[in-house]
Amino acid sequence: MASYGNFNEYFDITWGDGRAKILNNGELLALSLNKASASGFESKNEYLFGNIDMQLKLVPGNSAGTVTTYYLRSQGSTWDEIDFEFLGNLSGDPYILHTNVYSQGYGKREQEFYLWFDPTADFHTYSILWNPQRIIFSVDGTPIREYKNSESVGVPFPKNQPMRITSSLWNADDWATRGGRVKSDWTQAPFTASYTNFKADACIWFNGASSCSSNSTWWFSQELDSTSKEKLQWVQNNYMIYNYCTDQKRFPQGLPLECNNS
Repeated sequence: MASYGNFNEYFDITWGDGRAKILNNGELLALSLNKASASGFESKNEYLFGNIDMQLKLVPGNSAGTVTTYYLRSQGSTWDEIDFEFLGNLSGDPYILHTNVYSQGYGKREQEFYLWFDPTADFHTYSILWNPQRIIFSVDGTPIREYKNSESVGVPFPKNQPMRITSSLWNADDWATRGGRVKSDWTQAPFTASYTNFKADACIWFNGASSCSSNSTWWFSQELDSTSKEKLQWVQNNYMIYNYCTDQKRFPQGLPLECNNS
């Protein structure tokens, strides 16, 4: 049930015309972006619940206009999705880590953070724990966001559609940096982001069935303990820069129902 490490074994490069490369006998994957094309990859397997870790080192220097993504997504027009997106910056400005959750094709559940380290200087671990009760986003083992199942108040939750792990590095200078006011500087290209140490302790979905014979895995009913809740609060107090659940202007008819479930 646990998949480790090797990008050749677990991933396909899906686009980029040679700009994505699997290196070091499958231990490292590099995505690059230039004016001609972006690049991306996705997992060969589909997963339905699990704990997924990926180490990323983001585009260094002036990465304004670029977006590096790492997310889970299902197929179809009413897809589910769990997002990490890293919005590029001008040299010296912090990256913005953008998170979102889609269920049944509907998102608009953004929370955004600054990081407490330079994500371009070294690899850091970005994790998604996804079980039927909650989704927990973590950075280097520190939870930054919890999105709970709110089906009891009529909010769909991603739990029926298997998802693939997907990543891309692309140009979004119409919105990514300061609302699109700062454009990509193509003299800095190619922009490159690197991935390593993939690990999926997860249920693989194949031919309409799950590889998990029982729900006894550690993450299937995992929730935040008191120490983890304190860490989550520390991140949200000090590093959160946007939370849709406090954006009254955006939701004049009232905040989304799941915002009470926190």
